[in-house]
Amino acid sequence: MPDLLIELFSEEIPARMQARAAEDLKKRVTDGLVEAGLTYAGAAALSTPRRLTLAVDGLLAESPTIREERKGPKKGAPDKAIEGFLRGAGLTREQLEERETPKGAVYFAMIEKPGRPAAEIIAEVLEDTIRNFPWPKSMRWGAGSLRWVRPLHSILCILSDEAGASVVDLDIDGIKSGNTTRGHRFMAPEEITVTGFDDYAAKLKRAHVVLDARERAEAIWQEATNQAFANGLEVVEDKGLLAEVAGLVEWPVVLMGAIDEEFLALPPEVLQTSMKEHQKFFSVKNPKTGRIEKFITVANRETADNGATILAGNQKVLSARLADAKFFWENDLRTAKSEAGMGSWVENLGNVTFHNKLGTQAARIDRIAALAREIAPVVGADADLAEQAARVAKADLSSEMVYEFPELQGLMGRYYAEAAGLPSAVANACEQHYSPLGPGDDVPSEPVSVAVALADKLDTLTGFWAIEETPTGSKDPFALRRAALGVIRLVLENDVRVAVLDQFSSQLARADTAISQTIAAEQERLGEDYRQKTGAATIQGGPATITVSKDVGGRHIDERAIDLLSFFHDRLKVFLRDQGIRHDVIDACIAMDGNDDLTLLVKRARALEDFLKTEDGTNLLQGFKRANNILSQAEEKDGVEYSYGADRKFAEDDTEKALFDALEAGGAAISPAIEAEDFAAAMRGMAALRAPIDAFFEAVQVNADSDIVRRNRLNLLSQIRQVCGQVADLTKVEG
Repeated sequence: MPDLLIELFSEEIPARMQARAAEDLKKRVTDGLVEAGLTYAGAAALSTPRRLTLAVDGLLAESPTIREERKGPKKGAPDKAIEGFLRGAGLTREQLEERETPKGAVYFAMIEKPGRPAAEIIAEVLEDTIRNFPWPKSMRWGAGSLRWVRPLHSILCILSDEAGASVVDLDIDGIKSGNTTRGHRFMAPEEITVTGFDDYAAKLKRAHVVLDARERAEAIWQEATNQAFANGLEVVEDKGLLAEVAGLVEWPVVLMGAIDEEFLALPPEVLQTSMKEHQKFFSVKNPKTGRIEKFITVANRETADNGATILAGNQKVLSARLADAKFFWENDLRTAKSEAGMGSWVENLGNVTFHNKLGTQAARIDRIAALAREIAPVVGADADLAEQAARVAKADLSSEMVYEFPELQGLMGRYYAEAAGLPSAVANACEQHYSPLGPGDDVPSEPVSVAVALADKLDTLTGFWAIEETPTGSKDPFALRRAALGVIRLVLENDVRVAVLDQFSSQLARADTAISQTIAAEQERLGEDYRQKTGAATIQGGPATITVSKDVGGRHIDERAIDLLSFFHDRLKVFLRDQGIRHDVIDACIAMDGNDDLTLLVKRARALEDFLKTEDGTNLLQGFKRANNILSQAEEKDGVEYSYGADRKFAEDDTEKALFDALEAGGAAISPAIEAEDFAAAMRGMAALRAPIDAFFEAVQVNADSDIVRRNRLNLLSQIRQVCGQVADLTKVEG
């Protein structure tokens, strides 16, 4: 069985596209080969900045011959029907077979598709792959029609076996396939002839090309850490940067340079971000002080002066970049320490639009501050500090440093708040209120930070719910699912007890006010043009907001808040599913009162999940469902509700009497446990019902001949439903 080697050699491919492109090449080629009948033993795709490589082992030398029997029309069918069948089969009438079937004589066609040489199939599949390659961006060059991410120079495509290697003939826009490639652009640019993958990889290595991106990354990291260790320093780990740099070089040469003394006082995050974003440098820190003191750069070639010239040029460019960062830092510090302090930045945010329907960033800060003050007592925070933190948390968005490096928002806010002499809780909230940003992100635990983080995310959610910009399908342009998950994690991991429906309603009201104010401002700005532009009458002070409320546990709640709570419940299911809690268990708990207290809801769900994993839990659920099914059918048949209480005096069987006793004891144990939110104790009370319910169903026929006994037993089943229903709506639990 021959092996196939393909290399597409071009100008430099952007690093971010290489890994995906290698996988796309592998999938498209191998799928095409298999579809044409060529199976293989294994395939591997590799990439460097200048080449995509695919090696396929154990390929069939030719596709197998395929024989297919196809049933046609009946004998005596119209000529047009028979002719259509013949055209589809590619046969003549003489080649058809006539066979007797239970429905009469029928024509059959035996179609044989002969196998094809592998080279012929490969040429077709590879040409289709190249011409239709899914690059995120591509270009044309010269007079040809071919599009590629960068100009494609050559195509290496060979089949090799024990007899030797042969080129698969292919010509795409004048680029003919061959058995040659080239080594490193500067260190070994000569043409290289290869006979197979092993020969190809070995010759490229000698020509200063490391073919495997993982091997390049490992070599870079090992050499960087070795050089840092030799100087008593550590490389700041950054896997994303490492993967990107490995995609920029074919022959990595690691060089370590020094940062000028005048820049060492900059915050380490500023140095790290500036070097990473502009220069693709790794930061090297002093583990004793935490300062960034040196940098690692990765060159793409070896030089006679061991990289001295490269380092000198990089240090010169870096100094210019860091001079800008230092200028921003010093200017921002002067502003933060001034009499106006960070308040001047907040004023500037009055000119920055958050959303064209929700007003400015400054207006949003007012909403967040009001909500943070409301939330503060719930999370154990000082209300004044929470409001103060909320008012300055986003001030750094106006700073020069964050304007240059948006990814430093929040972090720079902490530095500036500290410089302004604000309390440490306020400074920490400036940095932490954006968290958590994802499933693996740390959750703030300081009360003031928790209050501001919750207020920030709840304002985002209620604001976009107010303007009906909710997630649809896979689309979530405002990252509202992430915001909801952030609220869930903040609440659960800090054991926050809050009825979120109330918070939703109050913040929706503030959002409505913001919408009205925004519209009123637009009316004032446009005047008569507003009516012509929108087709709406001008209303003094903005349009009145009409909301529909619904009674929830005696509270009149905005229906939009109820819809938002449903969205939270969906997010909670996803979150808890990853922790092993079934969706039906969560549904059973959501059906209970107080389902807007997320901490209580999850506490109940975890206890129920644990209980249902036990033998008692499984059997009790079966008993409950049996009781509920019998009761539901009887109520539907009789047109009455059996919920008026069973009478012990009508009990005829000992198991029936025992169930009366068990339900009385169970109710006495479960009810106070539920009130005390001791769900483990409530589940133990439920477990005690398992044996009496099982014994009752084994010994007693509910639908007895006596109507009095039957009604009494149905009311007893209703009592089972009522007692067990205190814990959760078990009708929603599957099984």
